[in-house]
Amino acid sequence: MLRTRFTETFGVEHPIVQGGMMWVGRAELVAAVADAGGLGFITALTQPTPEDLRREIARTRELTDKPFGVNVTILPSINPPPYAEYVQAIIDSGVKIVETAGSNPEPFLPYYKDAGIKVLHKCTSVRHALKAERIGVDGVSIDGFECAGHPGEDDIPGLVLIPAAARELRIPMVASGGIADARGLVAALALGADGVNMGTRFLCTQESSIAQQVKEQIVANSERDTQLIFRTMHNTARVADNEISRKVVEIEKSGGTFDDVRDLVSGARGRRVFEEGDLDAGIWSAGLCQGLIHDIPTCAELISRMVAEAEELITARLAGAVVVG
Repeated sequence: MLRTRFTETFGVEHPIVQGGMMWVGRAELVAAVADAGGLGFITALTQPTPEDLRREIARTRELTDKPFGVNVTILPSINPPPYAEYVQAIIDSGVKIVETAGSNPEPFLPYYKDAGIKVLHKCTSVRHALKAERIGVDGVSIDGFECAGHPGEDDIPGLVLIPAAARELRIPMVASGGIADARGLVAALALGADGVNMGTRFLCTQESSIAQQVKEQIVANSERDTQLIFRTMHNTARVADNEISRKVVEIEKSGGTFDDVRDLVSGARGRRVFEEGDLDAGIWSAGLCQGLIHDIPTCAELISRMVAEAEELITARLAGAVVVG
């Protein structure tokens, strides 16, 4: 067993997290991760309304009696969702762990704290992690440049970002970006993290609700099969390489603005990829760790394999490399 500050603070068996993923963080996946001893997060905004979120939390509880959490990502929007109502749904449902991302979670922290909820905040830089620590979150998940979704604008990979953050932080830290197996888990622990957060790897599991065609494409892809979009708009996102993402990059290179790509990058089109399996229907998030994914296991198989191989790496291979005298 791998025991860290993260497992002790958040009350889970293994230092492995399935973070929030739009259209993916649903009851079946979250419950499977929880039953396997990891920490899974329902994605709040995947649910159309706060009442739908209440039902999804209840459905997850019917599938597992282990701890799980809810992700609340707050991003700028022309028509923002009723975030306060989603937060209240989480509190009313008795969830005890929340993953926050996007904007500063400080306005909602008093409500979480009063309800006895522990908060894990996603960051892309040391300075943001330190600010999260100062405002009172219980842990941070720090995303290196390798990650899917939004890696920030500093372009710092995990090999540097994780130890840089570990040197400064006092609260537990989970490493994210480029991690898909036991080697990544052991490396993250060696670099100073207390656990790992995986998105793309959990996307490609049996319990993930996305279309089989997408999972098979992740297995087929290499570490070179991603695109960075929105670079010119200073809102970089790493997505899978496909016809649409390549088109977005070309439009940006030719001086295009967000209005020129708005339709191409719409959430509705990305949802079609996951639900219908049309790989070129829209953009969809995928990280560099695609190159490390070669199968589509159950969450139980994935987590048990990672933990067993990590223990073997630590106690046998690495220990055997130490020569005394």
